[in-house]
Formats: sequence, C-alpha cells, structure tokens
Amino acid sequence: MLMVDGALVGRCGLYCGACSIYRAYMDGGEYLEVLAGRWKLPKEKIRCNGCQAFTPDCWGFECEIKRCLDEKGYDFCFECGEFEANSCERYEKLAARYLKRGEDVRDSLKGIKAGETERWLEEQEKRWCCPSCGKPISVHADKCFRCGESL
Repeated sequence: MLMVDGALVGRCGLYCGACSIYRAYMDGGEYLEVLAGRWKLPKEKIRCNGCQAFTPDCWGFECEIKRCLDEKGYDFCFECGEFEANSCERYEKLAARYLKRGEDVRDSLKGIKAGETERWLEEQEKRWCCPSCGKPISVHADKCFRCGESL
C-alpha cells in the first residue's frame, strides 16, 4: 500500500500531486524555471503544499475556487448546490480545462464525496507518474522534467 498524502486532496477535485504549482514547488529545477518564466513571477512565489495544507504564502491561497468555498463555508465544491446543478460558471470552466488534459475533476469529487478519498489518492498517485522514470508529473506538463520523456 502506498503512503498517500491527505494534503493532496484538491478542494475542486484535482489531485494536488499533479498540479503544476505543487509539482514545480516540490520538484524545483527546470519545471519551476518554466512556470516562473511563463507567468512572469519570481520562483519564490510559486509554492504550494496542497489544498488541505494551505498557508498564506501558498500560491493557491488566493485561488478563486478556494475563496468561493471559504466564503460559503464549504470544504469542497460538491457541498455547493451549484456543483450538482452544473451552474457554477467558475467550476465548469475549471472542469472543462482539466477534462481536456484527461482529468475529470467532477468525477473525482463524486468519489471523494462518497468516502473513497484514500482509494482515489492511491489511484492518482499511481496515475500521475512518468511512464519512463516513474517520478511524479504534472497534469499540464508535456514532458517529464526529471528524465525528459515526452508525455
């Protein structure tokens, strides 16, 4: 059995271990350089510990989804009636963006809601690894920034 990290349960249904910010912060190196350049940010601003371990210095602390959930007093998007009604424009845009990359965050949230969080975390940890070197990868990366393999 894998050692899953509960801090990586995204409030929107994304596995934080596959998030670009989290991966760049944890892995450093070339991916951190790429994101800092793409977003024109100092590398020190690209940092996150996962959605369940936010601190004020985390990049996602000001995330629109996080702010919305905090304002409503929810921990996850599935707690909001707009999630079930597919009427939250912000969430639907996010879900569509990740679905293009092969990640169904809506389905993930349904599993988390059903109490399958640990199983989901184990599956995600296995899924978001480079097929060549086995190291963690980002959902948005086109190559593994550890071994250089195209994804």
